[in-house]
Amino acid sequence: MVIRRRGTAREVFTVFLGLGLTSFGGPVAHLGYFRDTFVSRRQWLSERAYADLVALCQFLPGPASSQVGMAIGLHRAGIGGLLAAWTAFTLPSAVALVAFAYGARAVGMDAGAGWIDGLKAAAVAVVAHAVLGMARNLTPDRERAAIAVAGMVGALLAPTAIAQALVIVLAGIAGLLWLETPDQRVDAQDSFAVRIGRGTAAGCLVAFGALLAALPVLAAVTGDGIVRLVDSFYRAGSLVFGGGHVVLPLLQAETVRTGLVDNETFLAGYGAAQAVPGPLFTFAAYLGAFAETVPTAAIGAAIALLAIFLPSALLVIGALPLWEQLRRNPLAQRALMGVNAGVVGLLAAALYTPVFTSGVTSTVTMSVAAVSFVALAAWRVPAWAVVISAGAAGALLL
Repeated sequence: MVIRRRGTAREVFTVFLGLGLTSFGGPVAHLGYFRDTFVSRRQWLSERAYADLVALCQFLPGPASSQVGMAIGLHRAGIGGLLAAWTAFTLPSAVALVAFAYGARAVGMDAGAGWIDGLKAAAVAVVAHAVLGMARNLTPDRERAAIAVAGMVGALLAPTAIAQALVIVLAGIAGLLWLETPDQRVDAQDSFAVRIGRGTAAGCLVAFGALLAALPVLAAVTGDGIVRLVDSFYRAGSLVFGGGHVVLPLLQAETVRTGLVDNETFLAGYGAAQAVPGPLFTFAAYLGAFAETVPTAAIGAAIALLAIFLPSALLVIGALPLWEQLRRNPLAQRALMGVNAGVVGLLAAALYTPVFTSGVTSTVTMSVAAVSFVALAAWRVPAWAVVISAGAAGALLL
């Protein structure tokens, strides 16, 4: 029996704060925690409604697990619930990563520091584990495997943010034309009501597109560093499908290639992001803290964090009123299957560069990466424990 009563933003905040403090393991693990909390124990929505919500958020660009959390908050307590869910789930990891950034600034990001090399080696293991897991689930047949490999080749040959977005678009088209619709039927009683008017939903979708188009122009015209920072992270949040580790190549393009941070700083922070709970997109707060175009590191972190999550909030509010139609549409389902395969290809390309090429630079770092991978894949050691151990090993051996 699913509970249909309306909740409060305070209730939503309390529940999500507990999840934000304890949800280790990345987006797939987060979705498992959400199912246990909101379907099995609290019964805020049905099993089928939750499964379809996850599919919808996979289809939308942005961090899928955070979008699911926003949608559940919106369903439970309106716009206030959405804001409460996002704040409570995001804040713990964002604070931890900003604190790490301050510590890294104080100690100094020496490219030869052993602990940094250990974190970079751990990042190789984490991304490789993610690639294999996603490939197993999202490319189970030869058609989707071919889409993934084509996406990987395209991303390697043209390593730009525009090329990555094009890979996603072409993968969706390939899925639409080439793949078969999964045999799934939607039970009409599994509703997921949100109290959002069509005008509000349409306004959010228009705002999403307008910001995506206008921010690059505004940044080029004004030359303002803060506007450029907003543009970079808003675009990253707008063009990444599936969330989690998939944001790695686009964030690397928007920060390392533009000179916002150096590669060592980027990969060290990415490794540290595996050791904290909550969404991986809070890695943006760490990167924003290193921006030289803002008054303080805390302001840069806040701007980057808000900018990367804003597209998700606009899309969730805009898409949910149309969800009942989308969840039954076979064309949308086929396109989503193709997009997911393309995402695997993008992540495989990122595994090679910059992760492997920067993380494995000696026999010792290769050894640390290999041991870390076995610990993750075979021994099921939590990612945060693997990362901390790799950093310690790097400090001792390198």
